[in-house]
Amino acid sequence: MPHNNNKWGIVFCPKSGALCPHSKWEKVEKCLKEKGIEYDFVQSESSGSVDRLVRMLISNGYKTLVIVGGDSALNDAVNCLMQFPKEVRDDIALGVVPNGLMNDFAHFWDIDDSDVAACVDIIARRRVRRIDLGRIRYTSQRGDKCHRHFLNCLSIGLVASVIRQRRRASGSFGWRKLAFIPSSLLMIFQRLEYNMRLRIDTETIDQKVMTVCIGNAQGYGFTPNAVPYNGMLDVSVVHHPEVTQLIEGFYLLYSGKILNHRSVHPYRTREVYVEKAERALVGIDGRVMNTPVGPFTVGVEQEVINFIIP
Repeated sequence: MPHNNNKWGIVFCPKSGALCPHSKWEKVEKCLKEKGIEYDFVQSESSGSVDRLVRMLISNGYKTLVIVGGDSALNDAVNCLMQFPKEVRDDIALGVVPNGLMNDFAHFWDIDDSDVAACVDIIARRRVRRIDLGRIRYTSQRGDKCHRHFLNCLSIGLVASVIRQRRRASGSFGWRKLAFIPSSLLMIFQRLEYNMRLRIDTETIDQKVMTVCIGNAQGYGFTPNAVPYNGMLDVSVVHHPEVTQLIEGFYLLYSGKILNHRSVHPYRTREVYVEKAERALVGIDGRVMNTPVGPFTVGVEQEVINFIIP
């Protein structure tokens, strides 16, 4: 295997729908050259290419992998990493220069997506923390037994619908704030609810639920106390609120106090068993996944990835 211990292996993921998709990379490239950092760079052509490019960089011996992208690109990278043996993963550190629509996992660590120089400095210092990953085990529509990991959260129901709506809107408008307008309208007026049966520790929930968020980190504000280094998942089960409660919920969500809402029931656990979630979409780190067939389990794997933090 070639050795590139000092060079960074960088995967650049252009922001979907952006007016100038390469402007972020131009700033990163300029900063790297000014700081004299050695690197090799590849660009993803599509959401499905990140896995292939990360695999290529690992196979060529890079020990510092940098994703210039958002939550979904990071998700692809960690899922690729998790396919390698532990002894390979232990020598690799993953860093991020945020370039996505939301960048929730980077924001958890207070990584500023507008300050490229600060992001590069963080990676250059290479302060590494071992972090947890969430994991869903499920059956695909073809009947295959599958699993996938997540950094930020897994959502079932309305939040996953909002993720899908947000991606469609951002592709049309190309601007983050405009993308939230139709998403917010969906939350206010559609007010979907789903028949679910969940088992969380010794408690069984069998009723109509608006959304469930299972957070390894802050989960778009629905699991504000979750941290990816305690071996636990935070779970918020949101029942159907009245209209006045829904308005209150928006305020609490954006102020980081959603757990105070009377329709939100929080849990902390190592595993969630979802026996039934009729018609509900499932979202994982900002992307809607192919809906699992039948029951599925969401758990946590403790301290399995080296992540570069401030």
